[in-house]
Amino acid sequence: MSLWLFIFDWNGIVNSNKWIMSKKNYLLVKGAREHNLKNIDVKIPRDKFVVITGLSGSGKSSLAFDTIYAEGQRRYVESLSAYARQFLGLMEKPDVDYIEGLSPAISIEQKSTSRNPRSTVGTVTEIYDYLRLLFARIGKPHCYQCGRPVERQTVQQIVDTILSWEKGTRFQVLSPVVRGRKGEYKEVFNQFRKEGFVRVRVDGQIHSLDEEIHLEKNKKHNIELVVDRLVINGDIQKRLTESVELALKQSGGLVYINKPDVNEDVMFSEQFACAHCNLSFEEPAPRTFSFNSPYGACPKCDGLGVLTQIDPTLVVPDETLSINQGAIAVLSGRHEGWLYEMIASLARKLGFSLDTPWKDLPEEIRHVILYGTGDEQVKFVYKRQKAYVEWHSSYEGVVNNLLRRYKQTSSSHVRRWIEGFMNSLVCDECGGTRLRKEALAVTINGKNIHQVTELSINEAKKFFTRLRLTNQEKQIAHQILKEIDQRLQFLINVGLDYLTLSRTAGTLSGGEAQRIRLATQIGSQLVGVLYILDEPSIGLHQRDNRKLIHTLKELRNLGNTVLVVEHDRETIEEADYVIDLGPRAGIHGGEVVVSGTPQTIARSRKSLTGMYLAHKKTIDVPGKRRTGNGRFLIVKGAEGNNLKKIDVRFPLGKFICVTGVSGSGKSSLVNETLYAALARHFYRAKKTPLPHAAIEGMEYIDKVIDLDQSPIGRTPRSNPATYTGLFTPIRDLFSQLPESKIRGYKPGRFSFNVKGGRCEHCEGDGIRKIEMHFLPDVYVQCEVCKGKRYNRETLQIKYKGKTIADVLDMTVEEALEFLANIPAVKRRLQTLYDVGLGYIKLGQAATTLSGGEAQRVKLATELSKIGTGNTFYILDEPTTGLHFEDIRMLLNVLNKLVDKGNTVVVIEHNMDVIKTADWIIDLGPEGGEKGGYIIAEGTPEEIVKIKKSYTGQFLKKELNGRL
Repeated sequence: MSLWLFIFDWNGIVNSNKWIMSKKNYLLVKGAREHNLKNIDVKIPRDKFVVITGLSGSGKSSLAFDTIYAEGQRRYVESLSAYARQFLGLMEKPDVDYIEGLSPAISIEQKSTSRNPRSTVGTVTEIYDYLRLLFARIGKPHCYQCGRPVERQTVQQIVDTILSWEKGTRFQVLSPVVRGRKGEYKEVFNQFRKEGFVRVRVDGQIHSLDEEIHLEKNKKHNIELVVDRLVINGDIQKRLTESVELALKQSGGLVYINKPDVNEDVMFSEQFACAHCNLSFEEPAPRTFSFNSPYGACPKCDGLGVLTQIDPTLVVPDETLSINQGAIAVLSGRHEGWLYEMIASLARKLGFSLDTPWKDLPEEIRHVILYGTGDEQVKFVYKRQKAYVEWHSSYEGVVNNLLRRYKQTSSSHVRRWIEGFMNSLVCDECGGTRLRKEALAVTINGKNIHQVTELSINEAKKFFTRLRLTNQEKQIAHQILKEIDQRLQFLINVGLDYLTLSRTAGTLSGGEAQRIRLATQIGSQLVGVLYILDEPSIGLHQRDNRKLIHTLKELRNLGNTVLVVEHDRETIEEADYVIDLGPRAGIHGGEVVVSGTPQTIARSRKSLTGMYLAHKKTIDVPGKRRTGNGRFLIVKGAEGNNLKKIDVRFPLGKFICVTGVSGSGKSSLVNETLYAALARHFYRAKKTPLPHAAIEGMEYIDKVIDLDQSPIGRTPRSNPATYTGLFTPIRDLFSQLPESKIRGYKPGRFSFNVKGGRCEHCEGDGIRKIEMHFLPDVYVQCEVCKGKRYNRETLQIKYKGKTIADVLDMTVEEALEFLANIPAVKRRLQTLYDVGLGYIKLGQAATTLSGGEAQRVKLATELSKIGTGNTFYILDEPTTGLHFEDIRMLLNVLNKLVDKGNTVVVIEHNMDVIKTADWIIDLGPEGGEKGGYIIAEGTPEEIVKIKKSYTGQFLKKELNGRL
């Protein structure tokens, strides 16, 4: 019996150990039901590189972020003290039975970028903090006025320098007591006589104090007291030290050593000051170089680098017009007749015509019209027929006039009108550097801190590698340089070598921001952490994808679990383990289709992902490329950011892809030059295009539409139904119901934006915002309407048994079936479904939509409109967040737009999109300063023949059957 018991116990121990090992080696999720997840169980291997994939809306983010990460955060908050938890509040438990083996979780999402204008790549990565320390400790200060070095020297250092001179050198120790000041200074001379001094040097001439010295009262004078006269010979160290100390005391920190034989003065200072310019400086400290501190920030722009000012290009939007033709937009105001009369008077005095095109007026004249003559007498000379006309007046100028009125007016109408001529312009005090001139005058190897941050990550790495430092400086800077070098290398490893440290964080794409945080995490060298990433490959060219995958594996090799939501083929194939969710989106998703190695996924017949991985299902290359309509939109001389004065042709009536490695200039060309110029031409947009010579062919298009990934609304009140215009016919439908007519309900009754039918407790939001002071605001469901948004009476009106709140809670797919008989509604719903958004709800808060989803909502809205066929569409990485199958649906939609005669321009890295394009514009060859050139342009078949095109190299694999 005892033997049997022993065997039984041994088996129990073995089984128990297996269970413990299972818990140790896996993260177990049991009964996950968040959003559309169907009570799924998931086993995720620990310390592995794991990819969660599946169609958009299949439940990937619900599992990774809303379940696993949310539970990790909740457990962390519960571990804090009760005092800390009162500020954080109770975190809602995700809808899951339990999660075992959960490590501390760090989420690296696309939406995590700071939109604070003070945040830069340098500050986010902490490299700028180390730079500030480096410049404070080994930087060489200079006078910002004359450029001379500014140094503080002790008495001993001064004496040692003098004693190092050649033997026999005669010199005088002078104390500069008066420097460039007016006066007779009789009292000063008398005081010197009483103190026993014998000689002074006045304005360069030596005088004995025994004689009477007369100075002109109204002239500036320099007076130096002769403290001692010495020769470098024998032991003079003690006497010289005493003389230097006395000279420094008399002058307040300065001493001149005059060599009479060569008539040369050598200046020494024990103060941090420039004696030549009579300027004092604070000793450099880390805060001196911070644009977020009043000690370092430019006082005019407060460290932002930009100011909201009157923009001359908005005041004069069309330089081809004359003043009489309306060149100065301000003069079109009803009350601006007096300003026109002043300019007409100015024209008579200066001799220019109001009928001359603005661009043909001399620069001096244009400057006077806009900025006036100033308060002091300013002479403006205008050359005409070999004669010079001089004119002086107190005319303030159009720009200054608008600024004055903006500050003085109490009328909100006038302020709004003037704001129409205002823009964020580079600060004229600091030139956009954000820093005080004192900080910019400190250099290391000839570069100030701003010039270093203007280098690309790659160039910055080379700069620090090549630093020439003294042995003492090397000792001081060793640890700082090590930290900077490591962080720069991490950024290079994740493919961000083209970014500059001064790049504002708000201008980064979601993928760039995510990779910056990824690089920062690698630098922290944490072990045993669960990292959850959301599509880190966004914005990354195929050439750089391997760097990213290597970085993710490095994070895994440190002893961490890396969980990535991803659609990129190469990333999926390189993963240790893959979880494929689906089989479809929304209510048709939320299940684990298959999980295992990438090879297991590829063999699965149930998995759409597997079918694409195994090439059983593909996105086909078009049978033939479109020829377009023969017209071109041409950008001439584009030179913004890193563009190299390129001329780019966009053939109209085609599907165009702009490609190139990250940082090659794609966004600079398309978004910041072409779109900005077109938007200004068609819509008088404020955004100033990057520098370019001209844009030709604008007469061939009638409008430009930029379908970016910015939110369709910034509050929960915005949703797909309101954005697409669906909500109006739905409200009309409910107002036409018999019960509504009996009660007298109009369409407004069914709006949650106005009083009447909405719930007044939450004012139609369905949720209430709880302000958390120093923490992000928290939204909770309205306890009165339970999230329905409407009051009880409104919800009594039903169509086919459904209230308007029920309709808003439907997915696009459900609503398409439910409202199939309403043509105005069906057309809009169909376009949402066609772009792969059948799973989103009509009333889903805009704040919960991803960037890719928001972009497709905009695309669907445009598709539902009746166009002219001459529209120019621009999309920036529309494949963000899209599965292979979703990309196929997206391409169908884009092709429909082009088939109607429109032009579609897409900035893209995805090879499935690029291979289907009619025309490719490939920029490069590298990112940053080494980019900005056109490497190739033409059809995909022509691009693959260009050997120096990285895009062509990867495209060749996709077009093997066509070449």
